[in-house]
Amino acid sequence: MILELRRMFCDFKESEQRIEKISDYFIDPRDGQKYRTVNIGGKVWMAQNLNYKPQTGNSWCYGNDNSNGCKYGRLYDWDTAMSVSPAGWHLPTGQEWNDLVTAVGGGEAGKALKSVIGWSKVGDGTDEYGFSALPGGYYRGGSFGVVGNYGRWWAAAEDSDGLACYLSMNYGYDNVDEDYGDKGYGRSVRCVKDA
Repeated sequence: MILELRRMFCDFKESEQRIEKISDYFIDPRDGQKYRTVNIGGKVWMAQNLNYKPQTGNSWCYGNDNSNGCKYGRLYDWDTAMSVSPAGWHLPTGQEWNDLVTAVGGGEAGKALKSVIGWSKVGDGTDEYGFSALPGGYYRGGSFGVVGNYGRWWAAAEDSDGLACYLSMNYGYDNVDEDYGDKGYGRSVRCVKDA
């Protein structure tokens, strides 16, 4: 009963029927949560941020509020993000993120990938592909920040300084940026299906 209620509460509801028409679904066998999926550029992506609570590693719901986990997904440090994807899925590489951005038009990909709801600025996203990017904010050293304003997603890449790659979308900007940051930060995770 509790698992069924959790599924009902965490299922993402998108009002636009066109998004529903282009979506399939994946049910995570580990906890029964249901995720919309979309095929963009020949890859199948989860169309929601991951909300799986692992038994080991570091993850948080924004503000330590489980309802934020259901809306925005959980935030994971990079080491946990590297191992938290369900079987048959993985954390996208930097190249897979770049391919996604290219597939939706490059320069203004952020606008096309952002959800039409959930961002601080009304009309910030058009969600043309059903990807429904949401601004889950971040976690760092005991504090949370910028939910509703920034979405930041880990990539399976690191640089020579031991920093890890992440992609970001910001309210008021149409682009998708790539950067490297501290692996200890909590950021969102989007999974891509194994080829």
